[in-house]
Amino acid sequence: MNKPLVEVQDLAKTFEVSAPWLNRVVEGKPRQFVHAVDGVSFDIGRGRTLALVGESGCGKSTVARLLVGLYAPTRGTIRFDGQDTRAVFASAGGQALHRRMQMIFQDPFASLNPRWKVLDIVAEPLREHGLVQGKGALQSRVGELLMSVGLAAADALKFPHQFSGGQRQRISIARALATQPEFLVCDEPTSALDVSVQAQVLNIMKDLQQHHGLTYLFISHNLAVVRHVADEVGVMYLGRLVEVAPKAELFARPRHPYTRMLLDAIPDIGMSGRARTPVQGEVPNPLEPPNGCSFHPRCPHANERCRSERPQQQMLGGIRIACHAVEEGRI
Repeated sequence: MNKPLVEVQDLAKTFEVSAPWLNRVVEGKPRQFVHAVDGVSFDIGRGRTLALVGESGCGKSTVARLLVGLYAPTRGTIRFDGQDTRAVFASAGGQALHRRMQMIFQDPFASLNPRWKVLDIVAEPLREHGLVQGKGALQSRVGELLMSVGLAAADALKFPHQFSGGQRQRISIARALATQPEFLVCDEPTSALDVSVQAQVLNIMKDLQQHHGLTYLFISHNLAVVRHVADEVGVMYLGRLVEVAPKAELFARPRHPYTRMLLDAIPDIGMSGRARTPVQGEVPNPLEPPNGCSFHPRCPHANERCRSERPQQQMLGGIRIACHAVEEGRI
């Protein structure tokens, strides 16, 4: 039981973004590739929550889609409960594995079919996996799922456009819970919602985790949300994990310069007087990432080694970090 439920090792995904073949021939342009995820490794223990944070375009959502099998990895392995997911998804046992892991998408206005009633939306995974037989039993189960996320059983007869954004996201959560999964991948599930509604949805998710023993991968760029839900936090930058640490440790003593920059961008409402580093520079073009450490053009601690040698993730003081400056004690 001490073994992690999810183990990710050296995960990578490359997308080709080249111009059409004829344009390349006429204009003499080479093929172009984006390394959306580039050598990511992490573990998630049973009943725990790992949050991935970082600026838009850093590869968080790609990691989510790789974990649930929507994308095939270019390199690396994903093990779920000791099984290699890529091999299982390609075999007859793929459907059983999909039942054990589900995903909640970012936009509740796009992830629900507007032509279906809520009954059909939530019942779809039940029918697909053959979990409930008979119309009456199906309606009863859908009603239970809706009530578990704070909606009424009678809402099953309505269409998605009759609900607010927060209510739609609750429907998405109910649909994800239909197969009684062990692992939920949550891709910024509250980013499209008002702050007060975010709190309601997050509290529902925490209650469900305690009640069902769920394991979460929670993706967000909102550090206040992450502080509320996570046990561990992984910080991504340009397709790589630069720091993975327990939540309390990361917020109290951020080590990586990029983590510090993210935390310093949060308004200091308490006016603590702590020295803060302003956000510097822009995210580099992912088609032409910098040599060495990808963060070195924006890092105040970068030296020649940072510009030429790519840092590898290692354990330092109980956290995993990829930074030459931290390794050498320059920070």
